[in-house]
Amino acid sequence: MGIESTIASLLASIRSCRRGTSAIEFALVIPVFVMLLFGMISYGTYLAVVHGVQQLVAEAARASVAGMTDDERNTLARNYIDGNIGAYPLLSARHLTLDSTRTDPASGVFSVTVHYDLSDMPLFAMPSIVPSPPTSVVRSAAIQRGGY
Repeated sequence: MGIESTIASLLASIRSCRRGTSAIEFALVIPVFVMLLFGMISYGTYLAVVHGVQQLVAEAARASVAGMTDDERNTLARNYIDGNIGAYPLLSARHLTLDSTRTDPASGVFSVTVHYDLSDMPLFAMPSIVPSPPTSVVRSAAIQRGGY
């Protein structure tokens, strides 16, 4: 009976001991917390890039207002994008493609469209347990030619 009582008292002391419970709780919670943190950073970066592309195309459309012809408007939009893409730290000129359309004769609207490739972003290297957004962003802005 000596060994059985010793084992029973040892098990009772282990059950009543609360040292290390914080470490165990931390070990259970930290992986979830880290996944949430990196998810917020990755998706925040994606949304910042999308917003930057939209701002860039809107400003390029505004810059092209001064053009008299569609070719001149296209050149103004391209020059604006080339000269100002450096102001957007998350955007790279090599991922950007500009597509300007001709002025619609019926409505007098000139539109500027930008395609931006996001496939190099770290977000797309994450495991597939998280749904991924599209790897390409297409944003457009239109300007009315002429008066009201």
